Amino acid sequence: MTLAMPHFYEGCPVAFLTQHGKQDLVREPLEAALGCHLVHTDGYDTDQLGTFTRELTRAGSQLDAARKKANIGMALTGASVGLASEGSFGPDPFGAFMPWNTEVVLWVDRVHAIEVSGFAHGPAQSLHRMVTTLQELERFATDARFPEHHLVLRPEHAEHPDMDKGIRDRETLLKAFHLAQAKSANGVVFVENDLRAFCNPTRQTTILKATGDLIQKLLSVCPSCDTPGYWLSQQIPGLPCRDCGSLTRLPKAEIWGCKKCDHEEQRKVQSQPWADPARCDFCNP
Repeated sequence: MTLAMPHFYEGCPVAFLTQHGKQDLVREPLEAALGCHLVHTDGYDTDQLGTFTRELTRAGSQLDAARKKANIGMALTGASVGLASEGSFGPDPFGAFMPWNTEVVLWVDRVHAIEVSGFAHGPAQSLHRMVTTLQELERFATDARFPEHHLVLRPEHAEHPDMDKGIRDRETLLKAFHLAQAKSANGVVFVENDLRAFCNPTRQTTILKATGDLIQKLLSVCPSCDTPGYWLSQQIPGLPCRDCGSLTRLPKAEIWGCKKCDHEEQRKVQSQPWADPARCDFCNP
């Protein structure tokens, strides 16, 4: 990997639109690595692009939402580089047994006409439950890692429009529970983790990992045009099995490419010319 000159973004203002405290998470590593200057703005209600509490559904993909945030941030600040963070939650991709968080941190550079994305994913602190008693609420709060992770309460069901967000201490939790139960026709209260970044330390860790991935990519420059973001774009499968010679799904090479000039190169990724038979679909079906 070729490292970018440390002054490529030295002193560059970088717009970051967020309402949920993410600027305090990413400022130090970004500014230390790139020499840029993060310009925070909260001049647009990002909840209008979608909420984790389902008042508004996100339009388009996770990357689409991040791109829109970056563009709005640049428009609000006048900066030519924008940064945006967007998260998503769902079942884990391996067995769908646990909640899973995927984070993207997107860098949009209008001057050089490039976009560079940092990604990270991992287990999420994202639980929900119907409760009817204080004992059930207490058990859920323990499972949900409260109070470090904040909670959201609603009467009756997951889509009830009346809710309390950002609950972070026991006194507030008990008040919110009694209020929600009084409003509930069936006495049921729906409780869940608050997934906003400032309310969820587990998510904060994943955002930082995505930021680290972004920084690595921005420090890698194209050997042809010196543009940041020179990175792996494709893996070529087909490393042959040591025993039978069949082509496995393991990569034998990688394609690295430039965001700006389309320069590409193929790189070997394996130190050994053969794959272990344990990774061969023919030898080990």
